[in-house]
Amino acid sequence: MSGAAKRARLLRVLAPLAVAVVMLAGWQILVTAYHVPVYLVPSPLRVIQTLYADRALLFASLAVTLGVALTALAIAIVAGVAIALVFAQSRWIEMSFFPYAILLQVTPIVSIAPLIIIWVHDTHAALVICAVVVAIFPIISNTTLGLRSVDRGLANLFRLSRATRWQTLWRLRVPGALPYFFGGLRIASGLALIGAVVAEFVAGTGGEGAGLAYQILLAGIQLNIPRLFAALLLIAAAGVAMFAATAGLSRLALARWHESELPRDD
Repeated sequence: MSGAAKRARLLRVLAPLAVAVVMLAGWQILVTAYHVPVYLVPSPLRVIQTLYADRALLFASLAVTLGVALTALAIAIVAGVAIALVFAQSRWIEMSFFPYAILLQVTPIVSIAPLIIIWVHDTHAALVICAVVVAIFPIISNTTLGLRSVDRGLANLFRLSRATRWQTLWRLRVPGALPYFFGGLRIASGLALIGAVVAEFVAGTGGEGAGLAYQILLAGIQLNIPRLFAALLLIAAAGVAMFAATAGLSRLALARWHESELPRDD
């Protein structure tokens, strides 16, 4: 790796960290200078202290929420790619069923989550279904677009070579769709976590199997605002980690051949 590439990678990490440090320092200074009550806005130091003190409870809830989100993301990937492959085989099938995928995307999950929770007796399964509904559309739309966005010259070359539909799909369309798929995966990873949290809010599940959404609700009722902020911090950190993981997978799969992951000269 060249020196410029190393500096660019280091800057990619240090620049957001510097912004975060400045924002947290300003937050701490303002809260301390104006004596803002803890039940309104706690200081970053108080949030960290609460996160450490309640780490057993909060991290157990984080594991529950992440379990729902990752399960939903896995199902969305398998189902979304399968649907996109079917759409790519026939324009008629795509035109017939794609509007219903859009319908799932534009319908607020808070409006259908109560119905799913009523219909599905297993609460965990209901939460997963709600998160899948939120996360699957970017996989379907981006992968379908990628499968359709094939270079005409290469498609004609495959046709002249008398390649079968199967050979054209797996040797031309699927590799060309990978950048689109990973773009949709980055979006879907965050949406899966959002869907899991929203579904937990609607379900209101408590007890040992409670996720972070329940801890946020409970902390708000008890006016335990530092714990509420600590739970929000964990959700945000989980979302960043999921996005970083999908970005890493994209870099691993595309770094050697696709322009989107090749080192930049500027």
